Amino acid sequence: MTYWQAIVFGVLFVKSSVVWASEPPRLEFTRLVAHWAEYNHPAYLNFIEEAQPEIVQHGFYGAHFWSLVHTPHFGGYPAHFPFQGIDECGEWLQQRNHALNQRNAKVIGHFNVEFLIGEPDSDQGPRGFFHFYRNLWDEQQLGPKPVADPVEFLEKGPDGQPVTNNGYNIGGMREYWACLRNPAWQSVLKAWVRHGIRRGLDGFITNYFYRHNCLCEYCQTGFRTYLSERYSAEELRQNYQIEDLTSHEFDEIVFWHSPSESTPLRREMLRWSQISNKRVFDKVFIQYGRSLKPNLIAAQWNHLGNFGQIDGDERCLLPAEMWGRDEDYLWYSTGNAANFTDLKERNLGEGTLQARYIRGAFDDKPYTLGKYENTRIRVAISELAANGGAPMGFYTRFIDPAARKEIATYYQFIRRYETVYKANRSYAEVALLFPRQSAHAGDVSKVTKFRALGTNLLDHHLLFDVIPDDIATEKMLNRYCCVLRVSDTQTGIPNDRTDLSRFDAPYTIRVSASRPQSGNEITLHFVNYNREEPARDGNGRPGTGGGIVDEKPIQADSFMANIVLPEKRQVEKIESATPESNDVVEIPFKLESGHRLRFEVPEFLVYRIARIRLRAQ
Repeated sequence: MTYWQAIVFGVLFVKSSVVWASEPPRLEFTRLVAHWAEYNHPAYLNFIEEAQPEIVQHGFYGAHFWSLVHTPHFGGYPAHFPFQGIDECGEWLQQRNHALNQRNAKVIGHFNVEFLIGEPDSDQGPRGFFHFYRNLWDEQQLGPKPVADPVEFLEKGPDGQPVTNNGYNIGGMREYWACLRNPAWQSVLKAWVRHGIRRGLDGFITNYFYRHNCLCEYCQTGFRTYLSERYSAEELRQNYQIEDLTSHEFDEIVFWHSPSESTPLRREMLRWSQISNKRVFDKVFIQYGRSLKPNLIAAQWNHLGNFGQIDGDERCLLPAEMWGRDEDYLWYSTGNAANFTDLKERNLGEGTLQARYIRGAFDDKPYTLGKYENTRIRVAISELAANGGAPMGFYTRFIDPAARKEIATYYQFIRRYETVYKANRSYAEVALLFPRQSAHAGDVSKVTKFRALGTNLLDHHLLFDVIPDDIATEKMLNRYCCVLRVSDTQTGIPNDRTDLSRFDAPYTIRVSASRPQSGNEITLHFVNYNREEPARDGNGRPGTGGGIVDEKPIQADSFMANIVLPEKRQVEKIESATPESNDVVEIPFKLESGHRLRFEVPEFLVYRIARIRLRAQ
C-alpha cells in the first residue's frame, strides 16, 4: 500500500456483491411538482393529468396563509392566493385538494412554522398575522386562543423587544418570528395542522426552521436544561466560564453564524437550536399530526446551498440519530449555487454531490432539490432521477408550452420505467465520507476539500456514494471496494484500482448507478450537461437563461463503458432508453475475464439509462 493510499484514503477490499437489507414499508414516489404561483391557472389540472406526479405540493396552511390571505396583499409573493378571505380561499383549497386526489396525487400543503408578516399595532390597528389573531381567530375552526396577546409568541432580542426584519416589506409590513420553543405557539401550530387535515391534505412540507438570537424565557430555560444534561458543573466552569447555570442569563443564544467567529459555546447554541427545532417538528407534525391522521406525510424544506455548514443548513449540527428521523421525504434547496453553467471552468451547475449526500444521509428515502432552475428543465429532472431523487422541485413551468411538453415527456418516461426508479437503491463501488464530525467540531475546511474531491470523482465517473462520517459503520462500509476520507494532505482519485468500473466519457457527463427492488438489474444513468450557454451578463458572470428556450443541450456522442459485475452474476442482456424516444435499444456487449462487461453507450441528448439485466440466481 502506498503512502498516498494509506494517508489520504482508507481502503477496504470486499466482495463486489451487495447485500440489500430489507426495511419496513415506507413512502416511495418518483415524481413531484410544487408551485407557489399560478396554481389556480385554468391549465393546471390538465398539466397534472399530463405529467401524472405522485406528490403535489400545493397551497399554504401555515403562517403565510394566516398572515396574508385576509389582506389586500393576498395575491402577491409568497403565496399568490387565488382568493382573498380565510373561508373563501380555504374552501377553494379544499376543493382543489379533492380534485388532485381524484387525479391520483397526494396533496402536500406548504406550512411556514414561524415567519409572521404584519404589525402588532399601527395607524390602521393590528395588521397581517396580528389582525388575524386578534380579530379573525375562529374558535369553532381553531379552538380557544392559547394566549390573549400574540406578541407573547414572538422571539425576543437582547433588548427584550421582538426580533423583527423588513426584508420583503409586503404591504409595508414588517416580519416577525414566533419562537418554536414557546408552548403557546406550539398550540397555534397544532390548530393549523388540524385545520389543514380537515381541508383534505395528505401531509405537510414545513419550512422556516430558523432561530435568531432569541433570549426569551423559553430559550433561556431550554438552553440551560440542555447544558445541564450534557455537562457537569465543573465542565461548565472549566470550558464555558459558567459558574452557576441555574441563575446564568445568556446575553446571546445564536443560531447560524460565521465559522470564523464560531466558538465551542456558540456551536452548542446552534446544536441546541437545531435539536429543539426538530423536537417541536416531531411534537406537532409527527406525534400530534399523525394522531389525527395516522398516515400523515411529514416532510421538511431546508437549505444546503453548496454545503454551507455552521452558517447554513438547518441540520448542520443535528445529531445523527435525529437527522430526518420519522420524516417521509426531504426538500433541500441549493439556492443559487447550481442554477447556471460555466463549462470553460468545468462548472456544470449541478446538485449531484448534494443529491448523493442527502441520499446517503437519508437511507435512500425520497427527496428533491430546489435549484431555482427554470431554464435547464430536462437536466434538472434527469439529475434527480439519476440519483434516487424525485424530480423536480420548484420550477415546473407548466404555463410555458415548451417546458410543459418536456416535463410531461420526462415524467412519463420515469413513470413508464417505474420499476427501475421506485424504491431503488444506490449501486456504488466507492464510498466518499462527508466530514460531518469535523464540521461539528467547527472545522469547515474539510468540507471545502470534500467538495473538491467529490467533484473530481464525478469528473472521472466513479460510481460512488456519499455517507456522513458520523453514521458510517464498519458494516456499512464493508459493502464498498474502496472508502475515501478527506485528509489534510493531497487529494485525488484511485486511478490505479483494477476493481472499479470505468467510463470513457467527457466531464460534461455524470454517471450514476442503482439497483431496483427486484435486484436482478444494474441500472446505469447518464446525464449530459453540455449545452450552448446563454450570454454572460454585463459583469461577465454566467447567464441563467430566460426559460427552456435557453436550455439548448448539445448531444453527447457515444462512449465506452467498462463495468465490474457483481460476483457470480451473469448478464442476460443490456437495454437502453432515453426520454426523447419510445424505442428500447438492445446493446451488444462483451465479457472479459468473466466479470468485466464492455459495451458502447449510444449517443443521447440529455438523459439515457442502460439496464444491465442479470440472470436470476
